[in-house]
Amino acid sequence: MPELFFIVIGILFLIVGLMGAVLPVLPGPPLSFAGMLLIHFSPAHSFPISQLIIFGILAAAIAALDLLLPILGTKKTGGSKIGMYGATIGLVLGLFMLPPFGIFILPFVGALIAEMMTDKKFPQAMKAALGSFLGLLAGTLLKIAYSTTIIIFVLILLF
Repeated sequence: MPELFFIVIGILFLIVGLMGAVLPVLPGPPLSFAGMLLIHFSPAHSFPISQLIIFGILAAAIAALDLLLPILGTKKTGGSKIGMYGATIGLVLGLFMLPPFGIFILPFVGALIAEMMTDKKFPQAMKAALGSFLGLLAGTLLKIAYSTTIIIFVLILLF
């Protein structure tokens, strides 16, 4: 019975971790890694320790990169913090509006509106919005790839 408990809770963490790859309020990679650990601690299933260490380091690195990529994309293209905030607000709104394309369109629109509010000319605001959006998109894709990879490793172990 404890084995089933660890596996079910671990799978729930994996699902929430994958959701957290696109939802900015949930830490996707750490939750996915926690799901992997829970399954590892079930009596009948375990991962090699080296694999757990690698996935743990990757979870921490991706969580840090997820914070840095939008900032770097914004700075690289002359954007502001306000543009980055606009992209984040656009991402949150995009989860509920225009599914599933809203999470790709509205961060860009949010960054563009925010950059134009800082009195930038349209071409400069467009460039900054694109940098902010690309940083946000890169972090999201990285988190999706990580969480999906962990799910694949868990499925291989379980089946």
